[in-house]
Amino acid sequence: MKKSISKHPDPAGRRKFVKSSVAAFATISIVPRHVLGGTDHIAPSDKFNLAYIGTGRQGRGTLFRSFIEIPEVQIVAACEVDQKKLADFEQMVSDYYSAQKEQNSYQGLSTYADFREMLGSSDVDGVIVATPDHWHALASIAAANAKKHVYCEKPLSLTVAEGRAMVEAARRNNIVFQTGSMQRSWADFHRAAELVINGYIGDIEKVVVSVGGPPEECNQPDEPTPKYLDWDMWLGPAPQRGYSSFFAPPIEWDGWPRWRYCKHYGGGMMTDWGAHMFDIAQWALGMDNSGPVEIIPPDGKDTKVLTYRYANGIPMTREDFGKGNAVRFIGSEGTIEVSRSFLNMPENLKHQSIDLNDTHLYQSLNHYRDWLNCIKTGEKPICDVEVGHRTASVCNIGNIAYELGRPLQWDPENETFKNDKEADSMLSRDMRQPWKV
Repeated sequence: MKKSISKHPDPAGRRKFVKSSVAAFATISIVPRHVLGGTDHIAPSDKFNLAYIGTGRQGRGTLFRSFIEIPEVQIVAACEVDQKKLADFEQMVSDYYSAQKEQNSYQGLSTYADFREMLGSSDVDGVIVATPDHWHALASIAAANAKKHVYCEKPLSLTVAEGRAMVEAARRNNIVFQTGSMQRSWADFHRAAELVINGYIGDIEKVVVSVGGPPEECNQPDEPTPKYLDWDMWLGPAPQRGYSSFFAPPIEWDGWPRWRYCKHYGGGMMTDWGAHMFDIAQWALGMDNSGPVEIIPPDGKDTKVLTYRYANGIPMTREDFGKGNAVRFIGSEGTIEVSRSFLNMPENLKHQSIDLNDTHLYQSLNHYRDWLNCIKTGEKPICDVEVGHRTASVCNIGNIAYELGRPLQWDPENETFKNDKEADSMLSRDMRQPWKV
């Protein structure tokens, strides 16, 4: 039974940018000139011009293929602190367009060493932020302030305060902002979330999220800085330290960069995979604009795993149930498990249709086109900046609970901890000069 439940800009320009961008943290759709049409011949004036901030593995991989193959898109600019990665990206773009018909109008890729200079270009309509996590907020806010639409990789932000600042920048500048939590645009996750939110497995008794843990210190030894890398710019607002290939590997490195495991740059697997799996949990629980009210870290006694609790009493734990990165929804009338490789549910639900009068969740068949379509319509995309911020917040406050080692009471409306100044101080971070005033 169903129940409801290039060159750096001039110093003066840099200072002006820093003051305006960092001010957004303290206070913490435009109509495009193009028309997103069909797949036939598209006039140069109707192209949607994209620029990339960050051309590392994700920028040159999924985010390159996913956007360049959309006929309405034209990639016109890119910024990267690693000259080799930028040159490789430029060659990839050139090779792709050279092989296409009707590309005589393409003028080539403009490349930059500093994204602030790139954002001044009137040729850019939208920006893809594919930097390490510690740069997401500053780059996205700067793009929004330049009236560019934003697609930012997940996890949206390194801190709760930065996430809220990103939301405010997007709203203030009336731009369309998509978070790269693309699982929302996958059929199995949409199916699981709709079944759960509409009560097809009864009252939800528990949610289990299987992802890795919090970040580490990662005190790697210094190495000689490569000549092709602007290491100081890579660090940006993060604390000063010597170069290490552990954080910024050369282009020959075949794995994912390991900064994501480390404090100051990422939030460990809690945010890396958590931004995917906690996101699906929040969606299915109808908590896209809210979050849990309590976080209890493991104590080796009564609490074995990180445990969240929502105001309606539903607990959500972070624990490995032996099926990789996945989510398990335990209901009074059945269990649903979902990951990128499986969707498990009770037999009677496998062909269950969602009733006409039920809650029908936003459906996107393509996460990247969804962003472009919403720029055309002025609507919010499937993983709007507020949604991405709320998901990242769940991950970030979990990391705070791990670090402090004590239960925390969370106020999702005001985004502060209750009666805990030490925990509140961890909702933001100090930024290195010149990235703070």
